[in-house]
Amino acid sequence: MSSKITAAITAVGGYVPEYRLTNAELEKMVDTNDEWIRTRTGITERRILKGKDLGTSDMVVPAVQEILDKRKISAEEIDCLIVGTVTPDTIFPSTANIACYKLGAVNAWGFDLAAACSGFLYALTTGAALIESGRYKKVIVAGGDKMSAIVDYSDRTTCIIFGDGAGAVLLEPNTEGYGVLDSILRSDGAGGHHLHMKAGGSLKPASIETVTNKEHYIYQEGQPVFKHAVRDMADVSYELMQRNQLGADDIAWLVPHQANKRIIDATANRMGLPHEKVMLNIQKFGNTTAGTIPLCLWEWQDQLKKGDKIVLAAFGGGFTWGSTLIKWGC
Repeated sequence: MSSKITAAITAVGGYVPEYRLTNAELEKMVDTNDEWIRTRTGITERRILKGKDLGTSDMVVPAVQEILDKRKISAEEIDCLIVGTVTPDTIFPSTANIACYKLGAVNAWGFDLAAACSGFLYALTTGAALIESGRYKKVIVAGGDKMSAIVDYSDRTTCIIFGDGAGAVLLEPNTEGYGVLDSILRSDGAGGHHLHMKAGGSLKPASIETVTNKEHYIYQEGQPVFKHAVRDMADVSYELMQRNQLGADDIAWLVPHQANKRIIDATANRMGLPHEKVMLNIQKFGNTTAGTIPLCLWEWQDQLKKGDKIVLAAFGGGFTWGSTLIKWGC
């Protein structure tokens, strides 16, 4: 037994809203069709958070509560909550702050981490470092986004892609070698102009003009984003395998960010993995940004075996991307 502390995932929780926005419904809203959407993205439907005064925290809270129920621990035992999101309830206080209050996590501190679709990976690496330091015993890492809040439903290039949802994992200290083993994380701000939200920050605060010009919605140039995502997400995952001297046979699962099935297929091919080893739920949830990877873990948790080596991979706006190696321990 090693004395080195690693951050093991000891429980997983998830939440998706009830309302299903199908391709058939989108056909009535914009000039598109079911076959076109499915062929290019792999998406059939996505979940949308409906209702008055509901934000990202309202999806993070039930995901975290599921973890607390599973582990039979109280919210007061949480040391820290990190929420990967680009759709916080408010710019401040943070979604983590609000979620801790709603959960009754009175002893926790926390913060939001904005790295778009790579948000969960960035947050997971950060949370793991807190556990590895020996100072914290229970760190919850969540990824969640209410993308419907920043999607222009008259823009057929983006409205077909995104959905709402949240997932979370509990990290606890482990000395048997389970948990987060390695991460390679990258960013390149030069790609930001291809995928961003134009207004709403300190550079371009909200005004009548920014609202009229629809500058508070996702802006995406599809082709350059696709090209970079295919290359970078695949390359970094392959690099992670090489660095840890792992072959395709050593990897039990690839958990890719669910942006586009073609990007997922390219990553699996680069790693030499058959599609049976790839977690896929984009068809029913769409791209939930920071929520996709933890939602996959949530859905597949019954199929995961102790000791499984799992690679998580993501690419997002910014540009941000990365890959994380986990040895499953629960």
